[in-house]
Amino acid sequence: MSEVKTGQPQGLMTLFFSEMWERFCYYGMRTLLTLYLVKSLMKGDADASIIYGAYTALVYAAPILGGRMADQFLGYRYAVILGAILMAIGEFIILGGNETFLLIGMGAIIVGNGYFKANISTIVGKLYEDGDPRRDSGFTIFYIGINIGALLATTLVAYVGETYGFDKGFALAGFGMLLGLIIFWTGRKNYAAAPGLEPTEAGLKKVVGPFNMVQVITVGSLALIPLCYLLVFQNQVLDYLLLALFVYISYSMIAAGIKADKEQGMAIWRDRMIALIIFMLINITFWACFEQAGTSLTLFADRNVDRMIFGWEMPASMTQFFNPFFIIVFGSIFSVMWVKLAKIGKDPSIPLKFAFGIIQLALGFLVTMVGMMFVNEAFQVPLLTLFFLYMLHTTGELFLSPIGLSMVTKLSPKNIAGTAMGAWFLSFAMANYAGGKIAALTGGHGDTGEALSLEQGLEQYISIFSTIGFVLLGIALVIIIFSKPLQKLMHGVK
Repeated sequence: MSEVKTGQPQGLMTLFFSEMWERFCYYGMRTLLTLYLVKSLMKGDADASIIYGAYTALVYAAPILGGRMADQFLGYRYAVILGAILMAIGEFIILGGNETFLLIGMGAIIVGNGYFKANISTIVGKLYEDGDPRRDSGFTIFYIGINIGALLATTLVAYVGETYGFDKGFALAGFGMLLGLIIFWTGRKNYAAAPGLEPTEAGLKKVVGPFNMVQVITVGSLALIPLCYLLVFQNQVLDYLLLALFVYISYSMIAAGIKADKEQGMAIWRDRMIALIIFMLINITFWACFEQAGTSLTLFADRNVDRMIFGWEMPASMTQFFNPFFIIVFGSIFSVMWVKLAKIGKDPSIPLKFAFGIIQLALGFLVTMVGMMFVNEAFQVPLLTLFFLYMLHTTGELFLSPIGLSMVTKLSPKNIAGTAMGAWFLSFAMANYAGGKIAALTGGHGDTGEALSLEQGLEQYISIFSTIGFVLLGIALVIIIFSKPLQKLMHGVK
């Protein structure tokens, strides 16, 4: 048993590679999606951006349901396998080559991702007992796997998709998912010690004739695919649906906080829930702008960025690789930095970390104004513009992203930890949808619908990106001003 005491649990690397290939599948499809909509399906920029936003919003909302189904009925292993199969099927359906096949494929990927994403992370957590000091480093290793998968997708799938045809790129992403599924299944003995893998008693109970709950949920999951199709296609419904969910979850969390205060005889949980809702709103702001990577920034790269490197032209979708590349470069540096700052008592508070993250995101967008000073005769800015933009976006992400999940578990009472985590995922869903709406404003068409020239398009992109940058700086300033009252609401959570 010395390996368990000194190294990481045996199952971690099986889960690492399963998740790596699942992210290869998801990011591979996402990397190509906007260009596929615009270039193959002849969608306008605004339509493509809103479809992309609706799709990614549902991808982030789905784990709320996927996690609950696994907890109550399916068990974690079956949920991950079901998710992997649905995602692979979704990728291969897209190969049908028209909008209907794309939307059905998207529906399958959304539902599949809900089962896979929510539950593979849970299995990682279950490999460790409470208080195990290896847990944080285990999750850091797992996070590196996510980013290696994203890096491979944004280089390999992006290159294949744009060079040999979008269908080849989507097929490659589908094979990546199958590889992840094979690794997860063949290595199942490695993580067998994790509790909760098997279907629950309630899951094995017969509910409809000879069929048990696990079988009913499996068939029901297929029925969710057309619902996702409709939500992506008729995406204006999401405006009201996401807002209603946010109001409902906010109310539930504050009510749970008040109840916990009464039970424990101290008034802290309500305040912490209010703080968490404020952080959700800040999170939405950050990611709505950050997620321009897959939409407006990719179209900007396609039209107005000089991507020639020593005679080779980098595909536009491949510029998305900068983010996972910088995560891998800076991730470990940042984790060491936070520990060292904490030791000398200089670790910034959570509100200040969020504010500093937003400042870096803002500066990334403002880099485009510097790029404008070096425009060539084809109205293209240098590739270094995107290099520095994505570098600042990634360092900004590292101020927010790793802290978020840990903060949610600290701020919420134990009995609603799942609801609070679902609320945090919902903030990402809302951010992605809002990101699609923002990207729709940057499209390559003027106010009257006429196509813009490259020169006009460049001016429009720079104008909107710089406006986003200045607005974000203003938001960061407000957070800094109110950081002390916000910290007070957190009642000692650091």
